[in-house]
Amino acid sequence: MDKDREYTQAELDNHANQLNENNDAYWQSRGEDERPDNWESE
Repeated sequence: MDKDREYTQAELDNHANQLNENNDAYWQSRGEDERPDNWESE
């Protein structure tokens, strides 16, 4: 993230979601359509 830029809450939420493997955004940012059923063993 650019330290000189202010981010919107939506951008911050999206960033957090992309780091949360329990969230579909995490898997979508890694090329999946959604969280796989076997995500805990991935």
